[in-house]
Amino acid sequence: MCAYVVLADDDPKQADLIRRYLEREGHSVVVVHDGRAALDEIRLRMPDLVVLDWMMPRVDGLDVCRVLRRESEVPVLMLTARAEEDDLLLALDLGADDYMTKPCSPRELVARVRTLLRRAGHAAAPGAGTVQKAGPAYVVGALVVDPDRFEVRVEGRLVDCTPGEFRVLEVLASAPGRVFTRKQVLEHLHGIDRYVTTRTVDGHVMNLRRKIERDPTRPERLLTVYGVGYKVADAPSAEASDGGTGPRAR
Repeated sequence: MCAYVVLADDDPKQADLIRRYLEREGHSVVVVHDGRAALDEIRLRMPDLVVLDWMMPRVDGLDVCRVLRRESEVPVLMLTARAEEDDLLLALDLGADDYMTKPCSPRELVARVRTLLRRAGHAAAPGAGTVQKAGPAYVVGALVVDPDRFEVRVEGRLVDCTPGEFRVLEVLASAPGRVFTRKQVLEHLHGIDRYVTTRTVDGHVMNLRRKIERDPTRPERLLTVYGVGYKVADAPSAEASDGGTGPRAR
């Protein structure tokens, strides 16, 4: 699985180390050292994946990620020395698909890159972009999740999702009404749950609710079953008015 990767990091030594590990894996890597150069390179030739340092001159990694999410669905792996939970949620909220704190293991980074590319449906050729082929569309009321097209629609409206958000919604929509634990969703996201945390799932769910719910504070489609996990309601209107038997959901 060789890919075209843009690596944006203002630490030349760290960038060179990561580059060598990624190239050893067979990837083609372009290294830049500030956010503006990263955007220029990405727009010149859309990569298969971006490894993005948070703190960079000219334009920081968060702003780069924000711009990328308006323009593409390219997977983004964020690197940062900031390890607080709020920082993680902020990165996910802006569209990052994964998150590593510095100093990080190059071998683990390569493994995460491999997993992100696989889950994004990356084709074998460098620069091929992301190709999704996972089966028929899931239709749950007015919600449509189409793995072939990598599309989510609500009441006919196209919803812009990151690859991570899409995978969370895909697994939940595959069995409406079934409750999936966070661990089960993590396994679908990355396959190896030590590479991400349950907060990753929570962050994606929070972002999805903003995109697919009429009122994110009173979700009707993407529900929490307390103490268990998440589910897509098999009858959203019924769920919204349900007085409730069984596990409490919202």
